[in-house]
Amino acid sequence: ENIALIDGDGQMPPEDVLKVYAKLIDEKMDIVKTYREKRYDGPLRKLNSEVFNILFNVLFPGYPVHDVNSKPKIMTRRVYDSLSLTSNDWFLDAEIMIQARRHQYRLGEVSTVFYEAQGRKSFVKMKHILEFLVNFAKARLREFFVRS
Repeated sequence: ENIALIDGDGQMPPEDVLKVYAKLIDEKMDIVKTYREKRYDGPLRKLNSEVFNILFNVLFPGYPVHDVNSKPKIMTRRVYDSLSLTSNDWFLDAEIMIQARRHQYRLGEVSTVFYEAQGRKSFVKMKHILEFLVNFAKARLREFFVRS
């Protein structure tokens, strides 16, 4: 009945899955996710995320998303089935939020702590930032041609 999208790299507390799921069920939401209230993953990664979230809210206003890429995200099967997801990269989180916005699904958020990755450096490189920008531009243009 519900679909969860999570990362398995140890940066999010596993108990967040239960908090997000409880909010989804208790408040009869369509999709619930976390937002990273505290971050321990480094200043550059934090800056990238802040810019990404500002850009998202400028390009796709009117939807209460504080932290597009934060996980876990849990949505109902009905929501999942209504999405036309095509991303096979890190833009998937943004694509989910863009389409949830288009459908005006009830969105809930739960605060979390995001830990530093242990034993590895960030995977986010300049090419990924450029890829995000291109994907943002494509998604914004697509919004002009999509009818709900």
